[in-house]
Amino acid sequence: MNDIFRFEKLIIWKDAIIFAKKVYVLAEKLPKHELFGLISQLKRAAVSIFSNIAEGSASTTVNDFCHFLDIAIKSTTEVVAQLKFAVEMGYLEDKEIEPLYKESQILIKKIQSFKKSLRKGDNNGEK
Repeated sequence: MNDIFRFEKLIIWKDAIIFAKKVYVLAEKLPKHELFGLISQLKRAAVSIFSNIAEGSASTTVNDFCHFLDIAIKSTTEVVAQLKFAVEMGYLEDKEIEPLYKESQILIKKIQSFKKSLRKGDNNGEK
């Protein structure tokens, strides 16, 4: 496979893919009547994380890339809020979302750190 896409080399993109897969698995535990509501929105937000990282990697400016990384962070926060709502609704238990809650915090920190490295001019991105 050719490395023509910059995002394929980014650890944060790979981590976001893994995170989204876990969200998808957990979303399957939600009631089927939420298929076009919470399940759909949860999956869309999870996909948005890695999608925005990828889209931003094609930016021609650091500021534009950072804008997409900000959206990825917001989408990660959206996933957490939706998982918390699923607990409030009695669809999931705290112990079921706890691993994703912790992973989301780590993912956000990694994205923020990557943003800082971009702003400092580290064009290698992640090492």
